[in-house]
Amino acid sequence: MPQWLEEYEGYHQASDFEKQLAKEYIMRSSAVNLNNEAGIVTGMMLFMLAIFTVLGVSAIMVSLTETQLASNDQFFKIAFYSAEAARGYVVPNTDFYGADNITEAEALYFPDPNDASVRINIGSYQQFNGEVMFNGSSAPPRGSGYEVGTFRAHKYQMTCNGYGPRDSQSQVEAGFYRIGF
Repeated sequence: MPQWLEEYEGYHQASDFEKQLAKEYIMRSSAVNLNNEAGIVTGMMLFMLAIFTVLGVSAIMVSLTETQLASNDQFFKIAFYSAEAARGYVVPNTDFYGADNITEAEALYFPDPNDASVRINIGSYQQFNGEVMFNGSSAPPRGSGYEVGTFRAHKYQMTCNGYGPRDSQSQVEAGFYRIGF
């Protein structure tokens, strides 16, 4: 029994039952309550917040990566279609596969036959250039409808370069022949 309780006036006049109640009250109020779980909620919430923050940052990183991949794919397609446009440029320009280009292993560049670095702009972000090279001549292919002894198939190879935004590049190579004498 604490001494201060005994010194309390009226303690000695109280009944044994009252003294017992006072002791129990004092013991209950001064004991540490080990069943108090109020602090665990804060800890759990901080842990959950950390997990959700990591998940959110991961989702943002994945989203940014996907956006960059889609952009790069679009830029490559622009460059590829530019190279395809270069193929279409050669067909109406017969100078590239006519009498001016019959020296084997020597190329004519387009759009400028003397300078390979010149490009044609076909849009704000699209350009192309390329070369046409004579690869020799042979008998016409079977089924072409041309007589073997009279006509020759002059074989050419064109290399078409397409350029798009952010230095994207694409190259298309195609072989073709021209029937001549």
